[in-house]
Order: sequence, then C-alpha cells, then structure tokens
Amino acid sequence: MQMNATYNSFVALGDSFTEGMSDRKPDGSYRGWADVLAGRLAARAPGFRYANLAVRGKLIGQIVEEQVETAAAMKADVVTLVGGLNDTLRPKVDMGRVRGLLTEAVETLTPSCGQLVLMRSPGRNGPVLERFRPRMEELFAHVDDLAARHGALVVDLYSAPSLADPRLWDVDRLHLTADGHRRVAEAVWQTLGLAPEEDWRTPPPPTPLPRWASRRVADARFAREHLGPWIGRRLTGRSSGDGRAPKRPELLPYEPPTAP
Repeated sequence: MQMNATYNSFVALGDSFTEGMSDRKPDGSYRGWADVLAGRLAARAPGFRYANLAVRGKLIGQIVEEQVETAAAMKADVVTLVGGLNDTLRPKVDMGRVRGLLTEAVETLTPSCGQLVLMRSPGRNGPVLERFRPRMEELFAHVDDLAARHGALVVDLYSAPSLADPRLWDVDRLHLTADGHRRVAEAVWQTLGLAPEEDWRTPPPPTPLPRWASRRVADARFAREHLGPWIGRRLTGRSSGDGRAPKRPELLPYEPPTAP
C-alpha cells in the first residue's frame, strides 16, 4: 500500500452502518462515515467519484445479491465491504453460510478494485453485545482470514474501547452518533495510508454519569421506540430496508454538500 496515495474513486457496500444511520443531516437524510471519508478523499483528487450502495437492514446474502456485482463493475480505486453483522444478531443464523457468502463477496470484489477494505465492526458495551459476542468474533476471525488471503485491508474498530463508549451511540443503541461516524472515517483514512488528522481511538472527555432515574427513562424509551419494533421485524421477517434504494447507486463525481 502506497503511503499518502491518491484515490480517485470509492464505492461503499453494506447495511445501515455504511448507509450512515444515525448521523442525521439537517434535511433528515443520513451522512455517515462513508460520506465523510468520500468528502476528504475528494479534497485530494479533482474529479473524485463516489457511490454508496449500502441499505439499512441488509443481510450478507442480500449484499451479495444486490450490491457486489454492481460494485465490481464500477472498478473503483477503493471498495469498502462491511456485512454479516445483521446476520449474527438474528435469533437463528447459519454462520457457515455467512462465512461462505462473505468469501464469495471478497473473491468477486478483490480482482475488480484497486484496494478492498474490510472491517471488524464496533460494538457498544451492554447485554446485547455480550449475548452475540461469540458470533461476532467468529465473523471477525473470518474477516481477518479473508484479508490475509486476498490482500484486503482490515479496519479494526472492534478492539477500540473508545468506540464501545455508549456516548458514541444513538438512542437506538444500534447506530453510531455523528462523532462515532467521524471517528470511523478517520480510522479508514489512516488504514488507507493517509496522514492522521486525529487520534480516533481517544475516548470522549469524561462526563457525569446520568442519574438512576434518567437511565431508567432512557431504557424505557429505548424499549418502546427501538427494541420493540426491532424484535417485531425479526419475528415477521421484515427489514427496515425493505423497498429502499441506495442513496448513491451510481459512481458519480462527488459534490460537497451545500450549507444548511
């Protein structure tokens, strides 16, 4: 990998993490780490092109079916692939199938792009992570193995304690805040061999712990507004991304967002 290389195109694949939830812009749409990274890469390369095929709720099979061949045909300088975590959060999952589909995606993308980037996704501290940790770590071990065999880069967000801090996670406890997404963008930036602009691993400044009553109110809100609907979708086989198109389905020149 060339240090301080110039990248002229970038395609992002995945689910809600790469779509950008919950980094909400003033118009209600989502920005996210991939958009932030694209803006920074575009500042270094006139004519820079960017596509984001990620859609919330997608399982690895859907990413392979709906995104991988499209991305491969774009022949971008950089392709990021983050998928499989939604599968590990399902009550029942065939991890052998997940590993096989991820392998298929990597084998398709590697020869078609300049640099493939994989990730060990961050995990918020709490009982949800503890319940599914063995599956997640099995997935991440496979990511490491694929990267070693195919020359992909791995952004290790999982081992960074700072990204497990609850303050970097939205009220739904599933998606990063704007600060969390900014840190991920910096992590990918550095993994690509570009000069660091900040230490993304530094924890947020200390803040007073919320009172017990405030925490219980937050727990009740989380259960009512997020956990209940999430469980309902799992039980009925629905997804938050059903019928939703990618926000940037074509590899087009990047245009900086206009000020609100």
